[in-house]
Amino acid sequence: MIILSDVSPFAEGGNRKCFVHPDNPNRCLKVIHPGLLEKIKKNKPWYKRARSLESFDDNLREENAYQQKAIINGDVNIWDHLAKWYGMKETDIGMASETELIRNDGEIADTLESYLFKNGMTDEIKNSIAAFQEWLRESLVLTKNIIPHNLVIKKENDEMLIKIIDGLGSQAFVPLPSYSNFFARSYVERRIELMDNRIKWDLSGRKGNWK
Repeated sequence: MIILSDVSPFAEGGNRKCFVHPDNPNRCLKVIHPGLLEKIKKNKPWYKRARSLESFDDNLREENAYQQKAIINGDVNIWDHLAKWYGMKETDIGMASETELIRNDGEIADTLESYLFKNGMTDEIKNSIAAFQEWLRESLVLTKNIIPHNLVIKKENDEMLIKIIDGLGSQAFVPLPSYSNFFARSYVERRIELMDNRIKWDLSGRKGNWK
């Protein structure tokens, strides 16, 4: 068992805390907040409260998302813009989803959100975003809405590569994109459109509805 109770998280979202693996600085352990699943279930409409707690678990959703056909059947380039996943691990504060921890010169990589707030839309990051979006179109990796704080920037060979660290999986009510490349292309194109909208919204001071 991995001991995390005496380790401070390096990042924390609404659903999970992120820890550096005590035995591997290049791995991230994501753990659900204690009691969160029960709280989420309690606040759902009555017709969703019959679902199991596991159905609200982001770690299990992430595990399932990494099993999508675009990743399982993808070539070695599938990892160019995606953090690797290493399975579920038991810790003393709950089960953890273990993923690659992206670093630059030993430091945890900045998010795209952080970069944009510091530097704005530079030509360099614009090219990096375009390359990332082209990878999405080619790989047909299914994601939820692509939010800049779920992307990090890996500096490699004088380039900036954008990598997904969270938010994999399909939001489609009917799972046609998971089975058909035709529907997957439309789905991915919509995610790209929403990604652009979100970036513009962030840079404009977050006024109005970004969607």
